[in-house]
Amino acid sequence: MQNIKLPELGLVCITASNQVRYRALTRKRLLQFNDAEQAQLLRQLYQDNLQRLNKALDFCVDNEIKLYRVTSAIFPFADTPVGEAVLDEFNEELRLTGDRAKNLGIRIVVHPDQFVVLSSDNPDVIENSIKILAMQAMIFDKLGLERSPWAMMEIHGGKSDRSERLISVIRDLPDAIRTRLALENDEYAYSAQEILEVCHAAKVPMVFDAHHHVIHEHLDTYEHPSVAEILTAARTTWPVPEWQLVHISNGEAEFGDRHHSDLITTMPTCYRDAPWIEVEAKLKEQAIQKLREEWLMVAPTKVAATV
Repeated sequence: MQNIKLPELGLVCITASNQVRYRALTRKRLLQFNDAEQAQLLRQLYQDNLQRLNKALDFCVDNEIKLYRVTSAIFPFADTPVGEAVLDEFNEELRLTGDRAKNLGIRIVVHPDQFVVLSSDNPDVIENSIKILAMQAMIFDKLGLERSPWAMMEIHGGKSDRSERLISVIRDLPDAIRTRLALENDEYAYSAQEILEVCHAAKVPMVFDAHHHVIHEHLDTYEHPSVAEILTAARTTWPVPEWQLVHISNGEAEFGDRHHSDLITTMPTCYRDAPWIEVEAKLKEQAIQKLREEWLMVAPTKVAATV
C-alpha cells in the first residue's frame, strides 16, 4: 500500500494556552532609560525570549508539530545600535537554538508586520521596510537558518498597482533577505493571480492564502476551481515543490469575514496536496488538533492533553 504524505500543520507564534508566550517592550518605555539601562533591559528581555523560543520548540516536539512561525517581535529593537550589540552577546546561544530546531526537524519561518511595504511610493517607507527585513534576516543568520525559502520570511505585496516597483525592489535586496523572501496574496491590494505573476518575475515563492483569495474574488466556497488552480500554480514558484507553504483561516462571523475564527471548520479539498499549512486561527493548537482529528483523520497527539 502506498504511503500518502499528509500536510504538516504549523503553529503561529503563540499557543492559546500560556505555554508559548513572549515578552514585549514598547519604544516609549525603552526611551525612559539611558543607554546602559536600555542595554540591560534588552539583555534580560532577549534572554527570556530566547528561553521561550526553546520552550516553543519543546512544545512543537511534544505535539508533533514540524512547522513553527516565530514572532517577528522576538528581539525588539535589534535593529538599533544598542539592540544589535546586545543581541551579539547571544550569538552562541542563538546558534545552538537554531541547530536544535534543525536536529528536531522543525521548520522555522517568520511573517514580519504590516509596516513592511516594498511597493510604497515613499522611499523612506521602503528604506524602513528593508531595515526591518534586514533585522529578521540577521536573526535568522544568527540562528544558522538556511538562506532559502525553507527558512521563509513572508510579506504582503503592499501598495496596490505597484507590481513593477515591487519586483524592482525585491531584485535589489541583499541576499540574506531576497533568498528567504516570499509573497502572499491578500484580501484587497493584490489578488492571488497578481502575486503569482510578481513572484514569477521576481523569482520568489508565493504563499497562497485560500481565505484571502475567496474574499478578494467574492467567492462563497473554497471548492471554486480557482482555489485548486492557484495552489498548483503557486507550487511552480518554489525552488523545491515539497517546500510549498500555504495559509488557512476561516471567517469569524461568516464565510467571507476577514477576521479569523477560533477554529478551522472548513478546509479546501485541494489543501490535502499542500505540503505545509500555517493554521491561522485564534485557538492555535486546538485548531491544529481539530484538523488532525477531523480533516486529516490521524490519531490524536499530545496536543489534546495541553488544551
